[in-house]
Amino acid sequence: MLAGYIHSELTKIIIGGAIRVHKALGPGLLESAYEACLHHALVGDGLVVNRQVALPLEFEGVVVEAGYRIDLLVENKVIVELKAVKSLEPIHEAQILTYLRLSGLRVGLLMNFNTLRIRDGINRYAL
Repeated sequence: MLAGYIHSELTKIIIGGAIRVHKALGPGLLESAYEACLHHALVGDGLVVNRQVALPLEFEGVVVEAGYRIDLLVENKVIVELKAVKSLEPIHEAQILTYLRLSGLRVGLLMNFNTLRIRDGINRYAL
Protein backbone atom coordinates (compact mmCIF):
# COMPACT_ATOMS: atom_id res chain seq x y z
CA MET A 1 0.00 0.00 0.00
CA LEU A 2 2.77 2.47 0.91
CA ALA A 3 5.43 1.20 -1.47
CA GLY A 4 5.21 4.46 -3.39
CA TYR A 5 5.81 6.65 -0.35
CA ILE A 6 8.95 8.70 -0.38
CA HIS A 7 11.25 8.85 2.62
CA SER A 8 9.99 12.24 3.81
CA GLU A 9 6.40 10.97 3.93
CA LEU A 10 7.45 7.87 5.84
CA THR A 11 9.53 9.81 8.35
CA LYS A 12 6.60 12.18 8.94
CA ILE A 13 4.32 9.24 9.77
CA ILE A 14 6.99 7.63 11.99
CA ILE A 15 7.59 10.87 13.89
CA GLY A 16 3.83 11.30 14.33
CA GLY A 17 3.67 7.81 15.83
CA ALA A 18 6.58 8.59 18.17
CA ILE A 19 4.82 11.74 19.35
CA ARG A 20 1.65 9.74 20.10
CA VAL A 21 3.63 7.13 22.04
CA HIS A 22 5.57 9.75 24.01
CA LYS A 23 2.42 11.73 24.85
CA ALA A 24 0.80 8.57 26.20
CA LEU A 25 3.81 7.18 28.10
CA GLY A 26 6.17 10.08 28.80
CA PRO A 27 9.87 9.63 29.52
CA GLY A 28 11.41 7.16 31.94
CA LEU A 29 10.55 3.73 30.53
CA LEU A 30 12.82 1.13 29.00
CA GLU A 31 13.71 1.31 25.32
CA SER A 32 11.93 -2.01 24.73
CA ALA A 33 8.61 -0.54 25.91
CA TYR A 34 8.85 2.35 23.47
CA GLU A 35 9.86 -0.03 20.70
CA ALA A 36 6.81 -2.26 21.24
CA CYS A 37 4.43 0.70 21.45
CA LEU A 38 5.87 2.49 18.41
CA HIS A 39 5.70 -0.76 16.45
CA HIS A 40 2.03 -1.09 17.41
CA ALA A 41 1.30 2.54 16.48
CA LEU A 42 2.98 2.33 13.07
CA VAL A 43 1.35 -0.98 12.16
CA GLY A 44 -1.94 0.65 13.13
CA ASP A 45 -1.09 3.44 10.68
CA GLY A 46 -0.89 0.82 7.94
CA LEU A 47 2.89 0.57 7.67
CA VAL A 48 4.90 -2.62 7.33
CA VAL A 49 7.24 -2.61 10.32
CA ASN A 50 9.73 -5.27 11.36
CA ARG A 51 11.29 -5.38 14.83
CA GLN A 52 14.81 -6.42 15.78
CA VAL A 53 15.97 -7.08 12.22
CA ALA A 54 19.31 -8.90 12.09
CA LEU A 55 22.02 -6.89 10.39
CA PRO A 56 25.01 -8.98 9.35
CA LEU A 57 28.25 -7.42 8.23
CA GLU A 58 30.76 -8.53 5.68
CA PHE A 59 34.47 -8.71 6.41
CA GLU A 60 36.98 -9.87 3.82
CA GLY A 61 34.26 -11.59 1.83
CA VAL A 62 32.79 -13.43 4.82
CA VAL A 63 29.34 -12.62 6.21
CA VAL A 64 29.67 -12.25 9.97
CA GLU A 65 26.67 -12.50 12.26
CA ALA A 66 27.81 -10.08 14.96
CA GLY A 67 24.51 -9.56 16.74
CA TYR A 68 23.67 -6.17 15.28
CA ARG A 69 19.93 -5.53 15.20
CA ILE A 70 17.85 -2.74 13.73
CA ASP A 71 15.20 -1.75 16.29
CA LEU A 72 12.52 -1.00 13.69
CA LEU A 73 12.67 -1.27 9.91
CA VAL A 74 9.77 0.60 8.33
CA GLU A 75 8.60 -0.32 4.84
CA ASN A 76 12.09 -1.73 4.20
CA LYS A 77 13.15 1.88 3.67
CA VAL A 78 13.69 3.65 6.99
CA ILE A 79 15.74 2.48 9.97
CA VAL A 80 14.44 3.62 13.35
CA GLU A 81 16.92 3.33 16.20
CA LEU A 82 15.39 3.94 19.63
CA LYS A 83 17.08 5.06 22.81
CA ALA A 84 15.94 5.87 26.33
CA VAL A 85 19.03 7.65 27.63
CA LYS A 86 19.89 10.88 29.44
CA SER A 87 21.20 12.38 26.20
CA LEU A 88 22.21 11.21 22.76
CA GLU A 89 25.95 10.80 22.36
CA PRO A 90 28.17 10.76 19.27
CA ILE A 91 28.33 6.94 19.51
CA HIS A 92 24.55 6.79 18.93
CA GLU A 93 24.95 8.83 15.74
CA ALA A 94 27.81 6.56 14.67
CA GLN A 95 25.59 3.54 15.30
CA ILE A 96 22.75 4.66 13.03
CA LEU A 97 25.15 5.79 10.32
CA THR A 98 26.86 2.38 10.46
CA TYR A 99 23.49 0.62 10.26
CA LEU A 100 22.61 2.68 7.19
CA ARG A 101 25.93 1.86 5.56
CA LEU A 102 25.75 -1.87 6.36
CA SER A 103 22.12 -2.17 5.24
CA GLY A 104 22.47 -0.12 2.08
CA LEU A 105 19.50 1.99 3.13
CA ARG A 106 19.50 5.75 2.83
CA VAL A 107 17.38 7.15 5.68
CA GLY A 108 17.32 6.60 9.42
CA LEU A 109 15.75 8.15 12.49
CA LEU A 110 17.47 8.19 15.86
CA MET A 111 14.92 8.75 18.65
CA ASN A 112 15.56 9.32 22.34
CA PHE A 113 12.35 8.87 24.31
CA ASN A 114 13.92 10.01 27.58
CA THR A 115 13.18 13.68 26.91
CA LEU A 116 10.45 16.03 28.09
CA ARG A 117 9.56 16.82 24.46
CA ILE A 118 10.10 13.95 22.03
CA ARG A 119 10.82 16.38 19.18
CA ASP A 120 14.00 17.35 21.07
CA GLY A 121 15.11 13.71 20.92
CA ILE A 122 14.61 12.99 17.21
CA ASN A 123 17.36 13.22 14.62
CA ARG A 124 17.08 12.30 10.93
CA TYR A 125 20.06 10.92 9.01
CA ALA A 126 20.50 10.37 5.30
CA LEU A 127 23.33 8.86 3.29
